[in-house]
Amino acid sequence: MAFAISEMSAALDPIVEKYRDKQGVAIPLLADVQSEVGYVAQEALEYVGTELGIPAAELFGVATFYAMFRFQPQGKHVVRLCRGTACHVQGSARIAEQLERTLGVKDGETTEDLMFTIQHVACLGCCSLAPVMMVDSTVHGRMTPESAIAVLDGLRDESCKKEGVSC
Repeated sequence: MAFAISEMSAALDPIVEKYRDKQGVAIPLLADVQSEVGYVAQEALEYVGTELGIPAAELFGVATFYAMFRFQPQGKHVVRLCRGTACHVQGSARIAEQLERTLGVKDGETTEDLMFTIQHVACLGCCSLAPVMMVDSTVHGRMTPESAIAVLDGLRDESCKKEGVSC
């Protein structure tokens, strides 16, 4: 996703002013940029770096060190599929394969339409409901490959209705 300079400056100028003339601001600055833009975009790094006199390479170095920063847009819905022992034994690998086939993305990737980001996680702490998938903040238990796709289809349909388009 590319930004026009005027669009970016309008969105990022309040952040730049918040950190102007302050030292040791890289982490909170990057967090604010990610919050505003949705991820740490190269254009945003270059803009805030130039405005604050911080080399973009320095900001990039900090951002790549911490797992909390993303460098790609995240989907409207983040789908976390538990791959812990209980979920694995109950078939989470089959669910992962179905998600990959249906959505055309792998772990850590986002669909082209920016609707879904898929993340495999070590454990969601809901072992009694295995296999578990969490979409945004909603936990879905005892999933099957078919029920996982039905959950995502429902979210897509809901989104289309809100936007008044057919999917």
